[in-house]
Order: sequence, then C-alpha cells, then structure tokens
Amino acid sequence: MVSMNKAAHELLGNAETVELLFDRERQVMAIRATDDSSPHAYAVRNGSTRGPGQAVVSATAFTAHYGIDTTVTRRWKPFLEEGMLCVDLTTSGTVITGNRTKKPTLDTPEAPQDTITDHPEATDD
Repeated sequence: MVSMNKAAHELLGNAETVELLFDRERQVMAIRATDDSSPHAYAVRNGSTRGPGQAVVSATAFTAHYGIDTTVTRRWKPFLEEGMLCVDLTTSGTVITGNRTKKPTLDTPEAPQDTITDHPEATDD
C-alpha cells in the first residue's frame, strides 16, 4: 500500500487513478496521474474516515513484482520529476511505527509485522 497525505495528492491534481512506475536502474518509484482507461491504472481511495486527506493506493502486486521491500512502513519526502511524484528508494526513508504495531505480551511473544509499506510524504500526515 502507498499512502499520500493531502499535499502529495494535490501535487498529482487529486487524481482518482494513477500509474505506478519503477526505474530499476535508479531505484526510483514514481506515481503519475492517469485516467481509468490506462491498462495499469490503480484507483486512489480516501484513506481517512475523517474526510479528505490521506489518499491510498493498493500496491502489493506492484511492490512484489519489483522486489520493493515492504517489511516495514517507511516515509519518504517525494520530489517532482516530469509531472510524477517520485521517491528515491536508495535512501532509507524514515521507519514509521504506529498504533497498528502491537507490543509483545506474555500471550504473544512476538509483535506482528506491519502489513505495509511505502508512504511517500510531502508534509506531515
């Protein structure tokens, strides 16, 4: 899953569908606004129950196909390139831990892994 805060989504014109792209050589992931007729279009969903704000794109197949590490949630500051919102995956990003990660207890010796992934950001969530 890729989530964008409101500012990042606005940089894409509040697109309802996007394409996810990956430059293997540069290790740069990009998001580009598109229309739903594109064969590789991904729907952008509202990721917040509190109204407009966070935008979410399901990217599990995309990240698996390109071998993008999604074992922990990370946040990057994106940059714009040719109308695309990009993140440089050669940088480590900021590891994010939140209330979805449970602390180990006597009943559960290990905390479960976060189930997702990459969180490009333009400003704080």
